[in-house]
Amino acid sequence: MDWVESIRRAIQYIEANLREELTIRDIARQAALSPFYFQKGFAMLCGMTVGEYIRQRRLSAAGLEVLMTDRKIIDIAMEFGYDSPDSFTKAFARFHGSTPAALRKSGGAARSFAPLKLKITLEGGQNMECRIQKKEAFTVLCRARTFKYEEGAVEVPRFWAEHFRTGGGSTVCGMYGINLDESMSGSEFEYLIADNYDPAKEIPAGFTTRTIPAHTWAVFPCTGRMPQALKGLNEQIFSQWLPNNTDYRIAAGINVELYSDASRFEEGTQDKDYYCEVWIPVEKN
Repeated sequence: MDWVESIRRAIQYIEANLREELTIRDIARQAALSPFYFQKGFAMLCGMTVGEYIRQRRLSAAGLEVLMTDRKIIDIAMEFGYDSPDSFTKAFARFHGSTPAALRKSGGAARSFAPLKLKITLEGGQNMECRIQKKEAFTVLCRARTFKYEEGAVEVPRFWAEHFRTGGGSTVCGMYGINLDESMSGSEFEYLIADNYDPAKEIPAGFTTRTIPAHTWAVFPCTGRMPQALKGLNEQIFSQWLPNNTDYRIAAGINVELYSDASRFEEGTQDKDYYCEVWIPVEKN
């Protein structure tokens, strides 16, 4: 099953079970992907997280139930996964612009959010630069924190800002940004702000070590101003390289970003020549 077909099957599963309990693990299983890379790929291809998609589809369907039936609001709320009338009313009002009771009374129009139909169109062939490289296991000194997938896009940049604001940059300058989900449980991942570990030095308070296992990696170079260049590269990886690669598949729940020393560039991370890399562990199909 190719990458795009995997995401498409996951969307079909969500639609078929919109009124049932949905877990990332079960959805990713339908796609035959690890929860770690399924969620990353879904966000890149679809422009929203899995959780955001499910919430918007459920609220869209709930709006029709409110308008088209006489069912109790609390029953509709429970059917679409809300455990209290208050939480449902707040979410419903944000989505539809009015409360369920007000919408039913006015008979107005509910906002519609249609199911995603995934279509990848390639233009000019695949010209992404990528090298396949074996790397031995390596250990990093890091500041580590665990995040929920739904919060990662906001909380990881805050984690970096806090790290430097509190003086962490004097211990770990941030050579790597590493996502780890070794259990691939589907709900959380560990994020590391890391440097290569020198075993001759003591591990300072507030820091720890992690060993990244030996893997074959797909290494993608990235040149340009941050974070725009890196965001663009990730979008290319998930919309072009993975959907069209017949030789390799993702091998583990690890994602590594390698950053150059910003002081080497005249405009730091905003320099047009700033360089970084994305590493994805792969294995032969």
